[in-house]
Amino acid sequence: MFCYNCGCQLSEHDYCTACGADVSLYKKIMHVSNMFYNEGLEKAGVRDLSGAINSLRQSLKFNKNNIEARNLLGLVYFEMGEAVAALSEWVISKNIRPEKNVADDYIGMIQSNASRLDAINQTIKKYNYAYTYCVQGSKDLAVIQLKKVLALNPKFIRAHLLLALLYMDGEHWEQAGKEIQKCLRIDRNNTQSLRYMKEVEHMLSSDEGDRPSSKRKKDETMRYQSDNEIIIQPLNVKENKGGGFSTILNILIGLVIGAAAMYFLAVPAVQKDAQIKIQEETVKWGNQLDVKTSELKNLENQIAALKNSNSELNQQLTGITGENGTMSVIDRLLKAAAIYMETENLEQTAEALESIEQDMNVESASEEFQNLYHLLRNTVGPKIAGDYREKGYTYYRNEDFEAAIEFLKKAVYYDSSNANSLLDLGNAYRKNGDSDEAIATYDQVIEQFPDTEYARRAQQFKKELETEE
Repeated sequence: MFCYNCGCQLSEHDYCTACGADVSLYKKIMHVSNMFYNEGLEKAGVRDLSGAINSLRQSLKFNKNNIEARNLLGLVYFEMGEAVAALSEWVISKNIRPEKNVADDYIGMIQSNASRLDAINQTIKKYNYAYTYCVQGSKDLAVIQLKKVLALNPKFIRAHLLLALLYMDGEHWEQAGKEIQKCLRIDRNNTQSLRYMKEVEHMLSSDEGDRPSSKRKKDETMRYQSDNEIIIQPLNVKENKGGGFSTILNILIGLVIGAAAMYFLAVPAVQKDAQIKIQEETVKWGNQLDVKTSELKNLENQIAALKNSNSELNQQLTGITGENGTMSVIDRLLKAAAIYMETENLEQTAEALESIEQDMNVESASEEFQNLYHLLRNTVGPKIAGDYREKGYTYYRNEDFEAAIEFLKKAVYYDSSNANSLLDLGNAYRKNGDSDEAIATYDQVIEQFPDTEYARRAQQFKKELETEE
Protein backbone atom coordinates (compact mmCIF):
# COMPACT_ATOMS: atom_id res chain seq x y z
CA MET A 1 0.00 0.00 0.00
CA PHE A 2 1.31 3.44 -0.94
CA CYS A 3 0.85 6.82 0.70
CA TYR A 4 -1.86 8.96 -0.86
CA ASN A 5 0.20 12.11 -0.22
CA CYS A 6 3.73 11.26 -1.39
CA GLY A 7 3.36 7.79 -2.99
CA CYS A 8 5.90 6.05 -0.71
CA GLN A 9 5.48 2.50 0.60
CA LEU A 10 3.54 2.49 3.88
CA SER A 11 4.70 0.58 6.93
CA GLU A 12 2.74 -0.85 9.84
CA HIS A 13 2.57 2.59 11.48
CA ASP A 14 -0.48 4.86 11.26
CA TYR A 15 1.60 7.59 9.66
CA CYS A 16 3.76 7.81 6.55
CA THR A 17 7.43 7.46 7.42
CA ALA A 18 8.36 9.63 4.43
CA CYS A 19 6.05 12.66 4.68
CA GLY A 20 4.43 12.16 8.10
CA ALA A 21 0.85 12.17 6.82
CA ASP A 22 -1.83 10.47 8.97
CA VAL A 23 -2.83 7.33 7.04
CA SER A 24 -4.85 5.45 9.67
CA LEU A 25 -8.24 6.26 8.10
CA TYR A 26 -6.79 5.79 4.60
CA LYS A 27 -5.65 2.28 5.52
CA LYS A 28 -9.11 1.42 6.87
CA ILE A 29 -10.75 2.63 3.65
CA MET A 30 -8.35 0.57 1.53
CA HIS A 31 -8.96 -2.52 3.70
CA VAL A 32 -12.75 -2.12 3.38
CA SER A 33 -12.44 -1.75 -0.38
CA ASN A 34 -10.30 -4.89 -0.61
CA MET A 35 -12.74 -6.75 1.67
CA PHE A 36 -15.66 -5.96 -0.65
CA TYR A 37 -13.51 -6.97 -3.64
CA ASN A 38 -12.77 -10.37 -2.06
CA GLU A 39 -16.45 -10.79 -1.26
CA GLY A 40 -17.38 -9.99 -4.86
CA LEU A 41 -14.74 -12.44 -6.11
CA GLU A 42 -16.20 -15.23 -3.96
CA LYS A 43 -19.75 -14.51 -5.15
CA ALA A 44 -18.66 -14.43 -8.77
CA GLY A 45 -16.97 -17.81 -8.27
CA VAL A 46 -20.32 -19.41 -7.30
CA ARG A 47 -22.23 -17.51 -10.06
CA ASP A 48 -23.95 -15.11 -7.69
CA LEU A 49 -23.40 -12.37 -10.24
CA SER A 50 -25.94 -9.89 -8.84
CA GLY A 51 -24.36 -10.16 -5.40
CA ALA A 52 -20.91 -9.81 -6.95
CA ILE A 53 -21.97 -6.59 -8.69
CA ASN A 54 -23.25 -5.11 -5.42
CA SER A 55 -20.04 -6.01 -3.57
CA LEU A 56 -17.77 -4.71 -6.34
CA ARG A 57 -19.70 -1.46 -6.55
CA GLN A 58 -19.25 -1.03 -2.79
CA SER A 59 -15.54 -1.68 -3.25
CA LEU A 60 -15.32 1.05 -5.89
CA LYS A 61 -17.25 3.47 -3.68
CA PHE A 62 -14.45 3.24 -1.14
CA ASN A 63 -11.63 3.18 -3.71
CA LYS A 64 -12.48 4.18 -7.27
CA ASN A 65 -8.89 3.34 -8.30
CA ASN A 66 -9.23 -0.33 -7.32
CA ILE A 67 -8.25 -1.70 -10.74
CA GLU A 68 -8.85 -5.36 -9.84
CA ALA A 69 -12.39 -4.64 -8.64
CA ARG A 70 -13.20 -2.57 -11.73
CA ASN A 71 -11.86 -5.21 -14.14
CA LEU A 72 -13.77 -7.96 -12.33
CA LEU A 73 -16.94 -5.85 -12.43
CA GLY A 74 -16.50 -5.57 -16.20
CA LEU A 75 -16.14 -9.38 -16.48
CA VAL A 76 -19.32 -9.90 -14.45
CA TYR A 77 -21.22 -7.46 -16.65
CA PHE A 78 -19.92 -9.22 -19.76
CA GLU A 79 -21.00 -12.62 -18.37
CA MET A 80 -24.52 -11.21 -17.89
CA GLY A 81 -24.59 -10.03 -21.53
CA GLU A 82 -24.07 -6.35 -20.65
CA ALA A 83 -21.20 -5.74 -23.09
CA VAL A 84 -21.55 -1.94 -23.09
CA ALA A 85 -21.37 -1.69 -19.30
CA ALA A 86 -18.37 -4.05 -19.32
CA LEU A 87 -16.52 -1.93 -21.91
CA SER A 88 -17.25 1.20 -19.88
CA GLU A 89 -15.61 -0.28 -16.78
CA TRP A 90 -12.58 -1.51 -18.74
CA VAL A 91 -12.09 1.85 -20.46
CA ILE A 92 -12.18 3.64 -17.08
CA SER A 93 -9.69 1.09 -15.75
CA LYS A 94 -7.38 1.67 -18.71
CA ASN A 95 -7.49 5.44 -18.20
CA ILE A 96 -6.57 5.02 -14.53
CA ARG A 97 -3.70 2.62 -15.27
CA PRO A 98 -2.60 2.82 -18.93
CA GLU A 99 0.30 0.36 -18.55
CA LYS A 100 0.27 -3.30 -17.46
CA ASN A 101 -3.50 -3.50 -17.25
CA VAL A 102 -5.40 -6.65 -18.21
CA ALA A 103 -8.28 -4.41 -19.35
CA ASP A 104 -6.24 -3.82 -22.53
CA ASP A 105 -6.60 -7.51 -23.36
CA TYR A 106 -10.34 -7.50 -22.68
CA ILE A 107 -10.92 -4.42 -24.88
CA GLY A 108 -8.67 -5.76 -27.63
CA MET A 109 -10.48 -9.12 -27.52
CA ILE A 110 -13.74 -7.37 -28.46
CA GLN A 111 -12.43 -4.71 -30.83
CA SER A 112 -10.20 -7.09 -32.80
CA ASN A 113 -13.14 -9.39 -33.56
CA ALA A 114 -15.32 -7.50 -36.04
CA SER A 115 -18.04 -10.15 -36.04
CA ARG A 116 -18.33 -10.08 -32.25
CA LEU A 117 -18.46 -6.28 -32.22
CA ASP A 118 -21.16 -6.33 -34.88
CA ALA A 119 -23.11 -8.95 -32.89
CA ILE A 120 -22.98 -6.69 -29.83
CA ASN A 121 -24.29 -3.73 -31.85
CA GLN A 122 -27.07 -5.83 -33.38
CA THR A 123 -28.00 -7.16 -29.93
CA ILE A 124 -28.42 -3.65 -28.54
CA LYS A 125 -30.45 -2.47 -31.56
CA LYS A 126 -32.77 -5.47 -31.56
CA TYR A 127 -33.30 -5.28 -27.79
CA ASN A 128 -34.25 -1.61 -28.17
CA TYR A 129 -36.63 -2.57 -30.99
CA ALA A 130 -38.19 -5.21 -28.74
CA TYR A 131 -38.61 -2.74 -25.88
CA THR A 132 -40.23 -0.24 -28.27
CA TYR A 133 -42.62 -2.93 -29.52
CA CYS A 134 -43.58 -3.72 -25.90
CA VAL A 135 -44.36 -0.08 -25.22
CA GLN A 136 -46.41 0.10 -28.42
CA GLY A 137 -48.31 -3.08 -27.53
CA SER A 138 -46.87 -5.22 -30.39
CA LYS A 139 -45.99 -8.12 -28.13
CA ASP A 140 -45.65 -10.72 -30.89
CA LEU A 141 -43.05 -8.58 -32.65
CA ALA A 142 -41.27 -8.05 -29.34
CA VAL A 143 -41.07 -11.83 -28.79
CA ILE A 144 -39.60 -12.31 -32.28
CA GLN A 145 -36.97 -9.62 -31.70
CA LEU A 146 -36.03 -11.01 -28.28
CA LYS A 147 -35.53 -14.48 -29.75
CA LYS A 148 -33.15 -12.95 -32.30
CA VAL A 149 -31.35 -11.12 -29.49
CA LEU A 150 -30.88 -14.34 -27.51
CA ALA A 151 -29.71 -16.15 -30.64
CA LEU A 152 -26.89 -13.58 -30.87
CA ASN A 153 -26.23 -13.32 -27.12
CA PRO A 154 -27.63 -16.27 -25.10
CA LYS A 155 -26.35 -14.78 -21.82
CA PHE A 156 -28.23 -11.49 -22.07
CA ILE A 157 -30.20 -11.67 -18.82
CA ARG A 158 -32.33 -8.60 -19.47
CA ALA A 159 -33.54 -10.12 -22.74
CA HIS A 160 -34.40 -13.42 -21.00
CA LEU A 161 -36.34 -11.59 -18.30
CA LEU A 162 -38.25 -9.41 -20.78
CA LEU A 163 -39.12 -12.49 -22.84
CA ALA A 164 -40.25 -14.31 -19.68
CA LEU A 165 -42.41 -11.32 -18.75
CA LEU A 166 -44.06 -11.41 -22.19
CA TYR A 167 -44.73 -15.15 -21.80
CA MET A 168 -46.23 -14.49 -18.37
CA ASP A 169 -48.41 -11.78 -19.85
CA GLY A 170 -49.65 -14.29 -22.43
CA GLU A 171 -50.12 -16.95 -19.67
CA HIS A 172 -47.50 -19.24 -21.21
CA TRP A 173 -46.22 -20.17 -17.78
CA GLU A 174 -44.08 -23.14 -18.76
CA GLN A 175 -42.19 -21.16 -21.44
CA ALA A 176 -41.73 -18.32 -18.96
CA GLY A 177 -40.33 -20.79 -16.45
CA LYS A 178 -37.79 -22.07 -18.98
CA GLU A 179 -36.53 -18.55 -19.67
CA ILE A 180 -36.23 -17.80 -15.97
CA GLN A 181 -34.31 -21.05 -15.44
CA LYS A 182 -31.83 -19.90 -18.09
CA CYS A 183 -31.38 -16.65 -16.16
CA LEU A 184 -30.79 -18.52 -12.91
CA ARG A 185 -28.20 -20.77 -14.55
CA ILE A 186 -26.27 -17.58 -15.44
CA ASP A 187 -26.96 -15.68 -12.19
CA ARG A 188 -28.18 -17.87 -9.34
CA ASN A 189 -29.39 -15.13 -7.02
CA ASN A 190 -30.85 -12.66 -9.48
CA THR A 191 -33.62 -10.99 -7.47
CA GLN A 192 -35.88 -10.26 -10.43
CA SER A 193 -35.53 -13.81 -11.76
CA LEU A 194 -36.42 -15.26 -8.35
CA ARG A 195 -39.46 -12.97 -8.11
CA TYR A 196 -40.68 -14.05 -11.56
CA MET A 197 -40.04 -17.74 -10.76
CA LYS A 198 -42.11 -17.48 -7.60
CA GLU A 199 -45.02 -16.08 -9.61
CA VAL A 200 -44.67 -18.78 -12.29
CA GLU A 201 -44.55 -21.60 -9.71
CA HIS A 202 -47.59 -20.15 -7.97
CA MET A 203 -49.59 -20.08 -11.21
CA LEU A 204 -48.53 -23.58 -12.23
CA SER A 205 -49.43 -25.02 -8.82
CA SER A 206 -52.80 -23.22 -8.95
CA ASP A 207 -53.59 -24.80 -12.33
CA GLU A 208 -52.77 -28.28 -11.06
CA GLY A 209 -54.87 -27.78 -7.92
CA ASP A 210 -57.89 -26.75 -9.98
CA ARG A 211 -57.87 -29.92 -11.99
CA PRO A 212 -60.53 -32.36 -10.60
CA SER A 213 -59.29 -35.75 -9.72
CA SER A 214 -60.59 -38.34 -12.20
CA LYS A 215 -62.98 -40.82 -10.75
CA ARG A 216 -63.95 -43.77 -12.70
CA LYS A 217 -67.41 -44.99 -12.25
CA LYS A 218 -67.62 -48.70 -12.50
CA ASP A 219 -70.78 -49.66 -14.19
CA GLU A 220 -72.29 -52.83 -13.27
CA THR A 221 -71.71 -55.28 -16.04
CA MET A 222 -72.86 -58.80 -16.98
CA ARG A 223 -70.49 -61.32 -18.49
CA TYR A 224 -71.42 -64.45 -20.45
CA GLN A 225 -69.58 -66.79 -22.74
CA SER A 226 -70.53 -67.43 -26.35
CA ASP A 227 -68.55 -70.28 -27.89
CA ASN A 228 -64.90 -69.34 -27.19
CA GLU A 229 -65.54 -65.59 -26.64
CA ILE A 230 -66.43 -63.79 -23.43
CA ILE A 231 -69.10 -61.11 -23.87
CA ILE A 232 -69.23 -58.20 -21.40
CA GLN A 233 -72.47 -56.27 -21.47
CA PRO A 234 -73.52 -53.40 -19.15
CA LEU A 235 -76.66 -53.86 -17.18
CA ASN A 236 -79.69 -51.70 -17.77
CA VAL A 237 -78.65 -51.17 -21.38
CA LYS A 238 -81.12 -52.18 -23.97
CA GLU A 239 -80.32 -52.91 -27.52
CA ASN A 240 -81.59 -50.31 -29.83
CA LYS A 241 -83.38 -51.98 -32.59
CA GLY A 242 -83.32 -50.18 -35.85
CA GLY A 243 -80.26 -48.09 -34.84
CA GLY A 244 -78.99 -47.70 -38.39
CA PHE A 245 -80.60 -44.34 -38.93
CA SER A 246 -79.38 -42.96 -35.61
CA THR A 247 -75.86 -44.17 -36.41
CA ILE A 248 -75.87 -42.36 -39.75
CA LEU A 249 -77.29 -39.29 -38.06
CA ASN A 250 -74.53 -39.39 -35.43
CA ILE A 251 -71.91 -39.73 -38.15
CA LEU A 252 -73.31 -36.72 -39.99
CA ILE A 253 -73.40 -34.70 -36.78
CA GLY A 254 -69.78 -35.74 -36.10
CA LEU A 255 -68.75 -34.62 -39.57
CA VAL A 256 -70.45 -31.27 -39.06
CA ILE A 257 -68.81 -30.81 -35.66
CA GLY A 258 -65.43 -31.84 -37.11
CA ALA A 259 -65.76 -29.38 -39.96
CA ALA A 260 -66.75 -26.62 -37.54
CA ALA A 261 -63.82 -27.48 -35.29
CA MET A 262 -61.53 -27.45 -38.30
CA TYR A 263 -62.80 -24.03 -39.32
CA PHE A 264 -62.75 -22.44 -35.86
CA LEU A 265 -59.52 -24.02 -34.63
CA ALA A 266 -57.29 -24.81 -37.60
CA VAL A 267 -58.03 -21.74 -39.73
CA PRO A 268 -57.15 -19.19 -36.96
CA ALA A 269 -53.94 -21.11 -36.30
CA VAL A 270 -53.00 -20.92 -39.99
CA GLN A 271 -53.92 -17.23 -40.07
CA LYS A 272 -51.83 -16.59 -36.96
CA ASP A 273 -48.85 -18.36 -38.51
CA ALA A 274 -49.27 -16.27 -41.65
CA GLN A 275 -49.48 -13.08 -39.57
CA ILE A 276 -46.32 -14.03 -37.68
CA LYS A 277 -44.49 -14.65 -40.95
CA ILE A 278 -45.73 -11.32 -42.28
CA GLN A 279 -44.58 -9.58 -39.10
CA GLU A 280 -41.17 -11.25 -39.34
CA GLU A 281 -40.82 -10.16 -42.95
CA THR A 282 -41.95 -6.65 -41.98
CA VAL A 283 -39.32 -6.45 -39.24
CA LYS A 284 -36.68 -7.89 -41.59
CA TRP A 285 -37.43 -5.38 -44.35
CA GLY A 286 -37.74 -2.60 -41.78
CA ASN A 287 -34.26 -3.36 -40.46
CA GLN A 288 -32.87 -3.48 -44.00
CA LEU A 289 -34.62 -0.20 -44.78
CA ASP A 290 -33.06 1.41 -41.68
CA VAL A 291 -29.62 0.24 -42.80
CA LYS A 292 -30.17 1.51 -46.36
CA THR A 293 -31.52 4.82 -45.04
CA SER A 294 -28.45 5.22 -42.83
CA GLU A 295 -26.14 4.40 -45.76
CA LEU A 296 -28.00 6.87 -47.99
CA LYS A 297 -27.73 9.56 -45.33
CA ASN A 298 -23.99 8.93 -45.03
CA LEU A 299 -23.60 9.15 -48.82
CA GLU A 300 -25.57 12.40 -48.90
CA ASN A 301 -23.34 13.82 -46.18
CA GLN A 302 -20.26 12.73 -48.11
CA ILE A 303 -21.60 14.36 -51.28
CA ALA A 304 -22.32 17.60 -49.40
CA ALA A 305 -18.83 17.53 -47.87
CA LEU A 306 -17.27 16.95 -51.31
CA LYS A 307 -19.31 19.82 -52.79
CA ASN A 308 -18.14 22.15 -50.02
CA SER A 309 -14.56 21.00 -50.49
CA ASN A 310 -14.85 21.50 -54.26
CA SER A 311 -16.28 24.98 -53.75
CA GLU A 312 -13.43 25.89 -51.38
CA LEU A 313 -10.84 24.56 -53.82
CA ASN A 314 -12.43 26.53 -56.67
CA GLN A 315 -12.31 29.68 -54.55
CA GLN A 316 -8.67 29.03 -53.72
CA LEU A 317 -7.93 28.39 -57.40
CA THR A 318 -9.71 31.62 -58.36
CA GLY A 319 -7.69 33.45 -55.72
CA ILE A 320 -4.52 32.12 -57.31
CA THR A 321 -5.27 32.24 -61.03
CA GLY A 322 -8.13 34.80 -61.20
CA GLU A 323 -8.01 38.34 -62.52
CA ASN A 324 -6.80 39.72 -59.20
CA GLY A 325 -5.35 36.44 -57.99
CA THR A 326 -1.94 35.78 -56.55
CA MET A 327 -0.40 34.85 -59.90
CA SER A 328 -1.72 38.05 -61.51
CA VAL A 329 -0.32 40.20 -58.70
CA ILE A 330 3.06 38.45 -58.91
CA ASP A 331 3.12 39.08 -62.65
CA ARG A 332 2.45 42.79 -62.06
CA LEU A 333 5.25 42.97 -59.48
CA LEU A 334 7.67 41.31 -61.91
CA LYS A 335 6.46 43.70 -64.62
CA ALA A 336 7.14 46.69 -62.35
CA ALA A 337 10.64 45.37 -61.65
CA ALA A 338 11.26 44.84 -65.37
CA ILE A 339 10.07 48.39 -66.22
CA TYR A 340 12.42 49.92 -63.68
CA MET A 341 15.40 47.77 -64.71
CA GLU A 342 14.90 48.32 -68.46
CA THR A 343 13.64 51.92 -68.73
CA GLU A 344 13.93 53.40 -65.22
CA ASN A 345 10.52 54.99 -65.89
CA LEU A 346 9.57 56.02 -62.37
CA GLU A 347 5.95 56.90 -63.13
CA GLN A 348 5.12 53.56 -64.84
CA THR A 349 6.87 51.66 -62.09
CA ALA A 350 4.93 53.59 -59.44
CA GLU A 351 1.62 52.93 -61.21
CA ALA A 352 2.35 49.19 -61.26
CA LEU A 353 3.18 49.24 -57.54
CA GLU A 354 0.00 51.22 -56.76
CA SER A 355 -2.17 48.67 -58.62
CA ILE A 356 -0.65 45.91 -56.48
CA GLU A 357 -1.39 47.84 -53.28
CA GLN A 358 -5.04 48.28 -54.34
CA ASP A 359 -5.67 44.58 -55.08
CA MET A 360 -3.97 42.84 -52.16
CA ASN A 361 -2.58 43.24 -48.67
CA VAL A 362 1.16 43.15 -49.21
CA GLU A 363 1.83 42.30 -45.57
CA SER A 364 -0.04 39.00 -45.97
CA ALA A 365 2.08 37.91 -48.96
CA SER A 366 5.20 35.77 -48.84
CA GLU A 367 8.47 37.12 -47.46
CA GLU A 368 10.12 37.09 -50.90
CA PHE A 369 7.21 39.04 -52.42
CA GLN A 370 7.39 41.65 -49.64
CA ASN A 371 11.16 42.03 -50.00
CA LEU A 372 10.96 42.71 -53.75
CA TYR A 373 7.96 45.03 -53.35
CA HIS A 374 9.55 47.12 -50.58
CA LEU A 375 12.87 47.22 -52.47
CA LEU A 376 11.16 48.70 -55.54
CA ARG A 377 9.04 51.09 -53.50
CA ASN A 378 11.99 52.35 -51.43
CA THR A 379 14.02 52.79 -54.64
CA VAL A 380 11.30 54.55 -56.63
CA GLY A 381 9.53 56.35 -53.78
CA PRO A 382 11.86 59.23 -52.91
CA LYS A 383 12.44 60.02 -56.61
CA ILE A 384 8.82 59.90 -57.75
CA ALA A 385 7.55 61.69 -54.62
CA GLY A 386 9.21 64.93 -55.75
CA ASP A 387 7.59 64.73 -59.19
CA TYR A 388 4.17 64.10 -57.67
CA ARG A 389 4.61 67.04 -55.26
CA GLU A 390 5.51 69.42 -58.06
CA LYS A 391 2.50 68.34 -60.13
CA GLY A 392 0.22 68.57 -57.12
CA TYR A 393 1.49 72.02 -56.18
CA THR A 394 1.05 73.19 -59.79
CA TYR A 395 -2.59 72.08 -59.72
CA TYR A 396 -2.93 73.74 -56.30
CA ARG A 397 -1.78 77.12 -57.68
CA ASN A 398 -4.18 76.69 -60.59
CA GLU A 399 -6.93 76.05 -58.03
CA ASP A 400 -7.63 72.52 -59.37
CA PHE A 401 -7.77 71.18 -55.84
CA GLU A 402 -9.10 67.71 -56.64
CA ALA A 403 -6.18 66.99 -59.00
CA ALA A 404 -3.83 68.56 -56.46
CA ILE A 405 -5.15 66.22 -53.74
CA GLU A 406 -4.64 63.20 -56.00
CA PHE A 407 -0.94 63.96 -56.70
CA LEU A 408 -0.12 65.23 -53.22
CA LYS A 409 -1.56 62.03 -51.69
CA LYS A 410 0.82 60.04 -53.90
CA ALA A 411 3.70 62.27 -52.87
CA VAL A 412 2.92 61.66 -49.19
CA TYR A 413 2.45 57.93 -49.87
CA TYR A 414 5.93 57.59 -51.36
CA ASP A 415 7.66 60.00 -48.98
CA SER A 416 5.80 60.51 -45.71
CA SER A 417 8.81 62.33 -44.21
CA ASN A 418 8.27 65.39 -46.42
CA ALA A 419 6.46 67.94 -44.22
CA ASN A 420 5.84 70.28 -47.16
CA SER A 421 3.89 67.63 -49.08
CA LEU A 422 1.79 66.76 -46.04
CA LEU A 423 1.04 70.43 -45.20
CA ASP A 424 0.18 71.17 -48.85
CA LEU A 425 -2.19 68.18 -48.85
CA GLY A 426 -3.97 69.59 -45.80
CA ASN A 427 -4.27 72.98 -47.50
CA ALA A 428 -5.67 71.35 -50.66
CA TYR A 429 -8.32 69.59 -48.57
CA ARG A 430 -9.16 72.90 -46.84
CA LYS A 431 -9.45 74.78 -50.15
CA ASN A 432 -11.59 71.98 -51.58
CA GLY A 433 -14.04 72.34 -48.69
CA ASP A 434 -13.21 68.98 -47.00
CA SER A 435 -12.68 70.24 -43.46
CA ASP A 436 -12.59 66.82 -41.79
CA GLU A 437 -9.79 65.53 -44.01
CA ALA A 438 -7.96 68.82 -43.67
CA ILE A 439 -8.06 68.72 -39.85
CA ALA A 440 -6.95 65.06 -39.87
CA THR A 441 -4.00 65.94 -42.14
CA TYR A 442 -3.03 68.93 -39.97
CA ASP A 443 -3.10 66.67 -36.90
CA GLN A 444 -0.76 64.32 -38.73
CA VAL A 445 1.65 67.22 -39.41
CA ILE A 446 1.53 68.27 -35.76
CA GLU A 447 2.15 64.72 -34.59
CA GLN A 448 4.97 63.87 -37.02
CA PHE A 449 6.78 67.22 -36.99
CA PRO A 450 6.31 68.76 -33.51
CA ASP A 451 8.03 71.99 -32.54
CA THR A 452 8.54 72.97 -36.17
CA GLU A 453 7.29 75.78 -38.37
CA TYR A 454 5.14 73.22 -40.22
CA ALA A 455 3.44 72.18 -36.96
CA ARG A 456 2.82 75.83 -35.99
CA ARG A 457 1.23 76.63 -39.35
CA ALA A 458 -0.83 73.44 -39.28
CA GLN A 459 -2.07 74.36 -35.81
CA GLN A 460 -3.04 77.83 -37.05
CA PHE A 461 -4.91 76.46 -40.10
CA LYS A 462 -6.69 73.92 -37.92
CA LYS A 463 -7.77 76.64 -35.47
CA GLU A 464 -9.17 78.72 -38.31
CA LEU A 465 -11.21 75.77 -39.59
CA GLU A 466 -12.58 75.01 -36.14
CA THR A 467 -13.48 78.67 -35.68
CA GLU A 468 -15.36 78.71 -38.98
CA GLU A 469 -17.40 75.69 -37.92
